[in-house]
Amino acid sequence: MTKPQQLTFPWSKHNKVSFNDFYFESSNNEIRMALESNEDLVMYGVKDAGKSFLLQSACNFYSSKEKSSVYIPIHEAINFETDFIDSLEGLDVICVDDIELVAANEKWELAIFNLINSCLISNCRLIFSSSVNPSSIDFKLDDLSSRIKKIDHIELYPVNDANLPEAIRFISHLRSINLGDKEINYLVTYSKRNISNLIEIINKLDQLSMELKRKITIPLIKEII
Repeated sequence: MTKPQQLTFPWSKHNKVSFNDFYFESSNNEIRMALESNEDLVMYGVKDAGKSFLLQSACNFYSSKEKSSVYIPIHEAINFETDFIDSLEGLDVICVDDIELVAANEKWELAIFNLINSCLISNCRLIFSSSVNPSSIDFKLDDLSSRIKKIDHIELYPVNDANLPEAIRFISHLRSINLGDKEINYLVTYSKRNISNLIEIINKLDQLSMELKRKITIPLIKEII
């Protein structure tokens, strides 16, 4: 039987994101190369830095090369039994988001430990994300802690405040959204200064602009923020 390019689960969403859609500033130059390599990886960084986006992009990257993948967000998957991951090692890559959330969950810690061991045998690549440095995750299963620490890890840094205007221009251009410098500066000045929040605002502005058939101006921005 031909392997599906991407497995789907109850939390799966149709998502066409790619690495080309992500704003990589200089501090994150190594991230893309690491994600496009063949090595196991733990990518860690603060909340809303874009880890989930990049894991989903990695799955799409593999799919574009006719390889099979699955994206598992632990914050949702942890509400299910673990048996669904028992035979995933036959895939080409497994992306596990928020691995720190399995800490102190005996059933899930064991399941992830067994998954790592199975993937070592089958050569299935594993990419984990964590909101904390993997060395500081308090796993109760010492063997799991040891396995995670042996995997190469790399930090994803949030977009520097000084680069937020450039990041907004990059994202707006990708989505063919017309935002002038005044509007961009207003957004950066008066919004929560993280890229995830700004992307959410840009999406809402684009939708509202189309509904009202109005250009995106500072008065329109004020209606959103």
